[in-house]
Amino acid sequence: MSLNLVTLLYLVASVCFIQALKGLSHPTTSIRGNIFGMVGMAIAILTTAALIVKLSGQAAPGMGYVLAGLVVGGGIGAVMAQRVEMTKMPELVAFMHSMIGLSAVFIAIAACVEPWAFGITAPGEAIPYGNRVELALGAAIGAITFSGSVIAFGKLSGKYKFRLFQGAPVVFKGQHLLNLVLGLATVFFIVGYTISEAKVDFVILLALSFVLGVLIIIPIGGADMPVVVSMLNSYSGWAAAGIGFSLNNSMLIIAGSLVGSSGAILSYIMCKAMNRSFFNVILGGFGGDAAAGGAGAQQQRSVKSGSADDAAFILSNAESVIIVPGYGLAVARAQHAVKELAQKLTEKGVNVRYAIHPVAGRMPGHMNVLLAEAEVPYDQVFEMEDINAEFGQTDVAIILGANDVVNPAAQVKGSPIYGMPILEAYKARTVIVNKRSMAAGYAGLDNELFYMDKTMMVFGDAKKVVEDMVKAIE
Repeated sequence: MSLNLVTLLYLVASVCFIQALKGLSHPTTSIRGNIFGMVGMAIAILTTAALIVKLSGQAAPGMGYVLAGLVVGGGIGAVMAQRVEMTKMPELVAFMHSMIGLSAVFIAIAACVEPWAFGITAPGEAIPYGNRVELALGAAIGAITFSGSVIAFGKLSGKYKFRLFQGAPVVFKGQHLLNLVLGLATVFFIVGYTISEAKVDFVILLALSFVLGVLIIIPIGGADMPVVVSMLNSYSGWAAAGIGFSLNNSMLIIAGSLVGSSGAILSYIMCKAMNRSFFNVILGGFGGDAAAGGAGAQQQRSVKSGSADDAAFILSNAESVIIVPGYGLAVARAQHAVKELAQKLTEKGVNVRYAIHPVAGRMPGHMNVLLAEAEVPYDQVFEMEDINAEFGQTDVAIILGANDVVNPAAQVKGSPIYGMPILEAYKARTVIVNKRSMAAGYAGLDNELFYMDKTMMVFGDAKKVVEDMVKAIE
């Protein structure tokens, strides 16, 4: 295989990746986007394997290990993707990010120890300064991505007792100063390795980066997890791009740059959806003190509650209904029941639509994926900016497991979430809210929507409640 053909195939793979990103920008084209991504990756893998064989002059001695790794890794990935539940999807994404970061670290270590094996230098020669910078940056970003993703995995899972894996922010005195010192120290040893090529500098910068990854993520609470997921996605891309420069691999550079830039743009979109700056999120999540205050307020106030039958009666007599799904819906695995409810209402002539907030759930697009799994028609699903104007003319807004994204406190000065764009469900003529309890959302704040005269609370598991609504409508 000629190098010209390799370049051409890498270019084709890159175009496939670009088309994949374009396709994944909308649910109606997401399947096509995934196909482009898989085709592009297959081309990149096969081309790289052929290039290894060509450069070795014969069947590469290590190709057996490479192929074994592809089979084992691909098999594990296929099984995980097949078995993962919608509620576990954010953890799976965080796990994948951690593996990308760790891969970048391992490649950087190998290239640092034996640069001649990667064609960076001839045996006995020093690594060029440019390559040292690329290796150091790629390794540092990869290490931060790995350890940060591990913490994100634990926080998203919510089932581990280890304090760092719990959803509440972990803060301590002097935390920001410590992060600054470690960040500057990491930069110092990156420069040191670039100048001297001393292995000890490389080891120290790696160690500092692993620690820094943990310290960056632990002060971030559950409310900011969508931003964290997209941010780590961006980090993993930049780590791959940095290693690509070191290995002079255009495919890694292009793919890493696409992932890094798209992740950065998505992080910006997520921050905008919460009216928060990126640095504000990195420096810590929503405050933990509000949760205590909100809990106390909840004990002193009463709400108007009803049954699934009551809710079904209201929905059956409405002309228009907007369904607002949240993480509670994912936990209850109620997406199929919700689709059935929507179908029943549609058969009665009710105009049913779904309203999606950009940060609903625990990862970007979580609710879109949830509804797509239930094969909800795409023309019924609307983003926040497209549906908000419709709430005022809607008979019933039914909130299923959502909290902060419909909290009117975002419009009250002094609130920790002041300025955060919300789904304006409170403007509907009647509001039905399904929750297991009156517990606060990720932001730890009381929700005034639950106490409005127009609001009826229906407590219980979302799947059971919605199924009861369906039966009552029949």
